[in-house]
Amino acid sequence: MLGALLATTAYAPAMAAPRLDGVLSDHAVLQRGQPIVLAGEAAPAETVMVTLAGRSATVKADRAGRFEVRLPALPAGGPYDLTIAAASGAAVVRDILVGDVFLCSGQSNMELAVRDAQDLIPDAHAPADEQLRLLTIAKVSAAAPLARFAEQPRWEVASPDSAPSFSAACFYMAQALRRTAGVPIGAIHSSWGGSRISAWMSDAALRRAGGAEQADLLALYARDPAAANRRASSIWEDWWRTGSGDRLGQEPWQPDAQLAWQPVPAMTNFETWGVPELANYNGMLWYQREIEITAEQARGPATLVLGAVDDADRTWVNGKGVGGSSLAGQSRVYALPEGTLKPGRNVITVNDDDVYANGGMTGPAEAMRLSFADGTSMPLGTGWRYAVAKRLAGAAPRVPWDDINGAGTLFNAMIAPLGTTRLAGIAWYQGESDTGIPGYEQRLTALIADWRQRFGTPETAFGIVQLSSYGAPSFAPSESGWGYLRDAQRRVAAADPHAGLAVTLDIGDALDIHPGEKHEVGQRLARVMRAALYGEPVAPAGPAIADARRAPDGSIILRFQGVTVALHARGSNQAIGFELCDAAPGTCRYASGTVARSEVTLPSDGRPVTRIRYAWTEAPATNLVDEAPLPVGTFEVPVSSEQ
Repeated sequence: MLGALLATTAYAPAMAAPRLDGVLSDHAVLQRGQPIVLAGEAAPAETVMVTLAGRSATVKADRAGRFEVRLPALPAGGPYDLTIAAASGAAVVRDILVGDVFLCSGQSNMELAVRDAQDLIPDAHAPADEQLRLLTIAKVSAAAPLARFAEQPRWEVASPDSAPSFSAACFYMAQALRRTAGVPIGAIHSSWGGSRISAWMSDAALRRAGGAEQADLLALYARDPAAANRRASSIWEDWWRTGSGDRLGQEPWQPDAQLAWQPVPAMTNFETWGVPELANYNGMLWYQREIEITAEQARGPATLVLGAVDDADRTWVNGKGVGGSSLAGQSRVYALPEGTLKPGRNVITVNDDDVYANGGMTGPAEAMRLSFADGTSMPLGTGWRYAVAKRLAGAAPRVPWDDINGAGTLFNAMIAPLGTTRLAGIAWYQGESDTGIPGYEQRLTALIADWRQRFGTPETAFGIVQLSSYGAPSFAPSESGWGYLRDAQRRVAAADPHAGLAVTLDIGDALDIHPGEKHEVGQRLARVMRAALYGEPVAPAGPAIADARRAPDGSIILRFQGVTVALHARGSNQAIGFELCDAAPGTCRYASGTVARSEVTLPSDGRPVTRIRYAWTEAPATNLVDEAPLPVGTFEVPVSSEQ
């Protein structure tokens, strides 16, 4: 940022001029109505003066050169220039607006750019808007919180040149709010495709949500990576034994594991092998390779290079865990401590966990190699065999230092450096990578509280995009990780008076996890902000379930709140997508109901009913909407007796 500041300085530039943390650069937007807190570095003990909009503040840097200065809150307005001056130098940040600042974060559906979403609408090619500013944070991870960004982000005025590469959902939300709020809007985009929510959580938030083990393991990794890797392998192995029932010493990673081994045709995605069983397979595969080495090669440490593994791997040599990662495009390079190898036969075993799209060990084969301390090496690009793994419930553990599946890694590098930035609202579009992992409600609640405390107030608006519809159709009620996660998102929003839910079931794509209709997602997020932040008389989430009660005739009456005018069963005289369930798993059965104003009545089928589920599958068929028109999202509620 220093280079950007000095480029516009009104003073003689000096290499030691004070430097600000955070995202303050030319064209920035500062949050109105909140004190402006600026932190940075200067020469130790020197006096720094900051001036903005006719207001000045002076502070003395501490012995480490750190300073923090406060300016009074400002109303919406600008543009202004900010001057920062000290004996060591001075700089000017130009064209600053004061308005409302929003942070947009999550995984790939938030990351999807305007140019990659639908592009035949006028809003995708809007003229430049001097009052709308955009900032994208580069994708970086870190094992500990960073004081400033590794690559300093720069604000841009929204224009046909800057908008196409910006997050579509975030841009369309900000664009809509510019039309209704009447103030400058700043949109900060910080997301990474495929990321779990844990990667976006601070140490404090992780511990609050029951993630102390992950936080402790990440801290161990910072001190002793080898010890942390051994611990991570032990956690993975415990998970496998618990889910599979395999006895100690009888697991598939043991050198003499008796599986249905088949030769690996090529080090490519296994979907390309021509094996019908694997053509559309998502799940785990075991790979194994035997080698013969000399006593000299076995003596001392070694380096194992496996190439890329799509998506995640856990790797053993002679039954000892040596590493694992979950970045599909990253080459796996594992250090083997002395004593891992032995003269004669050695066995390398790799578990590949393919969770989405293509999978497999993809090399390239010529890069796969085992290098020994004596200076020799052995190619490993051929001679592998594979076996399909058992299917276990839930998601496999990931190491907390993984970029996108870790614990705090993205918070540390892409959120923490925001520092003293103040926000009016936050938009969150994430969850696909957490389906099947228990405790999402606790993690999201902890993240919201933590981010509000850092960047806003307890009233900072929070918009949650409920997961869209994606996946194979269902022909009978069943348990659904996507259903559980959508309902967790609903419960978090319902319990938070300053949050809202953007339901997207009706604009999903059963064949594409990245549905292109992001313009409407942005409009629905803007609606959340209009209700939660600006106090407009609109429902923050459209129609939402209020309660379910049993009528005297045994039917179930569902009452909805936030309904615009009335509910309707689109294209039918019956509302579908409901399930009548008893307490036990496997007791749900489909039901349809009649709609009247803000209620839906489900007739009794003569069997016990203790709870009602709706849209409880990956790609549900539903038709219940209000006159906004906004859809009803996934929910599960208990049934009470009619009062």
